[in-house]
Amino acid sequence: MTNNEIVQKLWKMADVLRDDGISYQNYVTELTYILFLKMMKEQETESVIPKDYRWDNLVSKEGLELKKFYKKLLQDLGDPDVAKDKRLNMIYADASTSIDEPKNLEKIIKDIDTLDWYSAKHEGLGDLYEGLLEKNANETKSGAGQYFTPRVLIDVMVQLMDPKKGERLNDPAAGTFGFMIAADHYLKEKYDDFFDLSPEEVEFQKKEALSGMELVPNTHKLALMNALLHDIEGRLDQGDSLSANGKWMKDFDLVLTNPPFGTKKGGERATRDDLTYETSNKQLNFLQTIYNSLKTDGKARAAVVVPDNVLFDSGVGESIRKDLMDKCNLHTILRLPTGIFYAQGVQTNVLFFTRGTTEKDNTKDIWFFDMRNNMRKFGKRNPLNVKDFAEFIECYKRDDMENRKETWSEDTPNGRWRKYTIEQIKTRDNTSLDVNWMEAESDTPDYTISEILELMQKKSNNISNAVAQLQELLGDVKE
Repeated sequence: MTNNEIVQKLWKMADVLRDDGISYQNYVTELTYILFLKMMKEQETESVIPKDYRWDNLVSKEGLELKKFYKKLLQDLGDPDVAKDKRLNMIYADASTSIDEPKNLEKIIKDIDTLDWYSAKHEGLGDLYEGLLEKNANETKSGAGQYFTPRVLIDVMVQLMDPKKGERLNDPAAGTFGFMIAADHYLKEKYDDFFDLSPEEVEFQKKEALSGMELVPNTHKLALMNALLHDIEGRLDQGDSLSANGKWMKDFDLVLTNPPFGTKKGGERATRDDLTYETSNKQLNFLQTIYNSLKTDGKARAAVVVPDNVLFDSGVGESIRKDLMDKCNLHTILRLPTGIFYAQGVQTNVLFFTRGTTEKDNTKDIWFFDMRNNMRKFGKRNPLNVKDFAEFIECYKRDDMENRKETWSEDTPNGRWRKYTIEQIKTRDNTSLDVNWMEAESDTPDYTISEILELMQKKSNNISNAVAQLQELLGDVKE
């Protein structure tokens, strides 16, 4: 049985809980409290869990006794006086169950116990959990400005940023820790599962290399479980990166992130006092936080998903873009397709930049790759895949930036890869980075807005005439 098949079975268990009124969104949190205990047993890492609350004790109980025991387990694992492991306390802090019917709780525990854990361990329990989180994102869509980042996009961003041993990585909008998990996979593959590293280097990779911060408490719990199942113990705080609590995030070699979109509630501004420009726009504040958190050694870099408005906002938005291009070499912008996030219509980009050693004039040229125009349609049934990124990866050539060559020219106006100099960018309104040069390859006429309005008016008149004729006919029928 593959991990994907196990994920489907786990998700099917949600049907058992419908009678208890538990939504799909709450189901994942509820399920992971139970699933985590089983995974710790399978990984032989139960030592962090008090003996009385390990999997075998849980699965041995039935009925009302099981329900009472489970409630006490949730309470005690979140109590530092009972469970001495700090990460375990954070995962189970304020944990409670919404499962009211003992037989439903018993069925879920028994079903989890009988899954094919031999195959799951072979494929990786951490990967199984990642699959469950992805399934949850697909089903529950987005909320509160949070959008699940497609795994293939995460993997491409990690690949192009090429993390290295000894580097400090961060995600200030960690979500379920997907970027850092992908970076950990990449590093382990690159360094033969860390067998090539010294004991000190292995300790650094496990406890210091990967870090993050997540605002939403339940999402933070999922991130903690995800990190623990991947044997990652780096700092992972719950809190607001845009507040004073996030000021610890400094001097990183690499930042990989997809910050939340929108504005702070009530139009509030970030409460950090180390941001140059004040705004209520969260993604603009995150962008400032990110490039200011990089080392100024000329090597520290970032790849950041941002919505279109970051590229063209006037006023403070333009000031932040100029500040970014001064302090960093903003060398590449990837225009992502519409429809790849679960909120339809959201248009996004990935900014790739390297922090300079000076504070001025670090950006000379910006390379744009357009994956938005003349692409196949994307959606839940037609998700992104790695083949969609093949041309971009080839053009990017991270180790050969000096010799990049445009695929756009006057003779090939729909070439996807085009360079703009900083001088060209500065002549654009609001120093806008929202550039579009490709023409739609379609048989559909390219109407102007006035022509569209005229067509709509004609159609409206036709409908009105048809309704009038129908009323006359109905009048004749009545007579």
